[in-house]
Amino acid sequence: MNKLLIVGTVAYDAIETPFGKTDKILGGAATYIGLSASHFNVKSAIVSVVGDDFSQEYLDLLSNRNIDISGIEIVKEGKTFFWSGLYHNDLNSRDTLDTQLNVLADFNPIVPEDFKDSDVIMLGNLHPNIQIGVLDQLTSKPKLVVLDTMNFWMDCALEELKQVLKRVDVLTINDEEARQLSGEYSLVKAAEIIHTMGPKFVVIKKGEHGALLFNNEQVFFAPALPLKEVFDPTGAGDTFAGGFSGYLAQQGNVSFHNMKNAIIHGSNLASFCVEKFGTQRMESLEKEEVNARLQQFKMLTQFDIELAQ
Repeated sequence: MNKLLIVGTVAYDAIETPFGKTDKILGGAATYIGLSASHFNVKSAIVSVVGDDFSQEYLDLLSNRNIDISGIEIVKEGKTFFWSGLYHNDLNSRDTLDTQLNVLADFNPIVPEDFKDSDVIMLGNLHPNIQIGVLDQLTSKPKLVVLDTMNFWMDCALEELKQVLKRVDVLTINDEEARQLSGEYSLVKAAEIIHTMGPKFVVIKKGEHGALLFNNEQVFFAPALPLKEVFDPTGAGDTFAGGFSGYLAQQGNVSFHNMKNAIIHGSNLASFCVEKFGTQRMESLEKEEVNARLQQFKMLTQFDIELAQ
C-alpha cells in the first residue's frame, strides 16, 4: 500500500457564517486533508502539534480513519493552535477575528520513521521553514511532493517560500495568491512564471468557479459542482488537496492525465465539506455518497460534439 505523509495544522476553529456560529470545533489544514484522503486506499500519517487541551475524541476520530497520528506531538501544558473567522454574506470573503499560534509557534516537525519513505508528501499551509524541515527528514525521493501555501507567507517569508518551491512538484494556491506570487494578472502567465520557480504542475483554485491545472503547455479545467447551498467554506481548499493527493497516492501514477482525475476527486470531496460547519460533513461522509456525486461530476462535464466541416 502506498504511503501519504500529511504535514499541517491540527487545530481548534470558531466560525461564524450567515447561517450560524460555533464555539471551538475541530479544524486545521492537516485535519481536513487527512479526513479527505482517508477515502482512498492509502497508508497515511499526519505530522503536526497540539496542546494537551486537545480532545482525545478528535485524535480517536483521526485514528479510526486509519490515519497514523504518531507524528502529532502533544505538548504538555500547551494550548492548541486556534483560529476564529467571520464569513460575509457572499461566503467568498471573510475576516479573521483571532489567531493564536500557541504550540505552533515553536513547532519542530518530526516525521515518523515508517513514513520517511512516503510515496506522496502533502505539505499543508505552514511556514516554509517547517515544510523544508520535513523534506530534509525524508530517506528517499517521493514520487510527488505537493505544496499548499497562502499570501501570508508571500508577505512575510517570501525568500523561504521560494526555497521550498524549488523542491516541490505541485503547487496548489488560489487565483489571488497565484497573481501575487507571479506578479501577473493572467492566470496562464502566472502559471508560466510559477513553473520557473520549481513546480512542474500548478493547480489554481477558483472556489465556486472550479480549478485549473497547468503543466507547461498542457492545461485542464474542472468546474466546481453547482450546489444549492454553501453552509461553511472553511477547509474546502484543504479537503480538495486531500482528495487530490490521496487519489494520486492510491494510484501511484503522477502523470498529467491522472492529475486531471485527481482534480475531479478533490473537487468532489470539497463539495461535501462546505455543506456543514467545520469537519462535520466529512466525519459522516459515506462511500456511496462520494460515488454518486462523482457521477454528477461526470454528467456535468461530459459531452459529444461534432466539428464543423
